[in-house]
Amino acid sequence: MSGQSFDTSRWTSRKVLIAGIPSTPSEVLIAYTSCPPPPSVTQKGTIILIHGFPQTSYQFRHVIGPLSEAGYFVVAPDYRGAGDSSKPRDGYEKSRMAEDIYELVTKNLGIKEKVHIVGHDIGGMVAHAYATRFAEHTASVTVGEFPLPGTKTYEEAIRNEPALWHFHFHWQTDLPELLTQGRERQYIKHFYDRLGVNSRAISPTDVDVYAGMFEKAGAMRAGFDVYRAFHKDAEENKAWLKENGKCTVPCMSLCGGESGLAEIAPKEFEEVYEGFEVATVEGSGHWCAEENPQDFVKKVLGFVEKHPA
Repeated sequence: MSGQSFDTSRWTSRKVLIAGIPSTPSEVLIAYTSCPPPPSVTQKGTIILIHGFPQTSYQFRHVIGPLSEAGYFVVAPDYRGAGDSSKPRDGYEKSRMAEDIYELVTKNLGIKEKVHIVGHDIGGMVAHAYATRFAEHTASVTVGEFPLPGTKTYEEAIRNEPALWHFHFHWQTDLPELLTQGRERQYIKHFYDRLGVNSRAISPTDVDVYAGMFEKAGAMRAGFDVYRAFHKDAEENKAWLKENGKCTVPCMSLCGGESGLAEIAPKEFEEVYEGFEVATVEGSGHWCAEENPQDFVKKVLGFVEKHPA
């Protein structure tokens, strides 16, 4: 898919104030792209796409159009700290990041019916927080490519899985910022190269787009802060599960068919969901929506259409 064009003619891109006071450290502006179905297609519902690290909503560039053409209003935000959104000094607990998106969807976009949440990597953690905290507003949740803080699976993974070395690195105070300053492009490209199996999925042009976002002031610090919040996320997820039991929102685990994280998904979701389906994106490593966007769209639509809002 490298270098393939994508139709943006129906896209709208905006930034909205979600919280805080403008032009102060408390300001939280969330940038997002939205795309309605074509005029000739009846809208079936809303799909929210939440990206991961080190990426932005740009990772969904090849799937926004096809999902909207299937009858869905698609919204792809840059979560707090990423892309064109604000980079505040706090608020990177996934419950708070989920609140940002809930505010965007319900208050700014005025969507009152249940929505379908699709989250990848860090976005999957945010999507899980959304489904648990806002179950009454969630028709389904599709998540994958991450170990969920607060689960036994996560605790085992961070102890035993060498591929998660960067979790420990990102948790350190100041050091990651110091060592990646001026080398943002090289650092983030390492992840694209190491975790993908389709070497043409993320082109040099695509890397330039991502690098431009992570070279912005505060962007790498915010990206690391997302990881530094994992300890608090684990506490919150454990407490929520103890108080409320397993989440009853219809869930699908969606990982790359050739990603190592696909192996742990069933075990971790068994810990936190009442019921769930397991699917994989064929011929894909970690970057599912870019390595095989056609199969990603097929799997997402196949699931959300079972659970109309």
